[in-house]
Amino acid sequence: MKKIVYIVTDRNRTTLHVGMSADLMKTLDFYKKMPNLFFDSAQQLTRLVYFEEFRTEAQALGRFKMVSRFTRAQKERLVRSCNPDWIDLTAGLDFESMYMHQKINNQSLLPFAI
Repeated sequence: MKKIVYIVTDRNRTTLHVGMSADLMKTLDFYKKMPNLFFDSAQQLTRLVYFEEFRTEAQALGRFKMVSRFTRAQKERLVRSCNPDWIDLTAGLDFESMYMHQKINNQSLLPFAI
């Protein structure tokens, strides 16, 4: 089963939270439903700015422990290395999961003249 190490932040980028999850979309949905879970209501962790996917839980746990010990400057460098504009990556994940569960019909029906 895949494990994901991620970094989420609030809209002002004042807080960077490192986490680990098997179902990233479910975890992010939980953060949105529980805005005061970690901090006050002004700092809602709703923006996914970085994530890595691992095959085993041991690999993910090792990376999680490493990134958790990073200083703020190191976390910012990590995010900027793959997401320089700090865009919210959940939009791409929503799009991907939406099409994974949707049956795609790429066959076109053309009328035949006899």
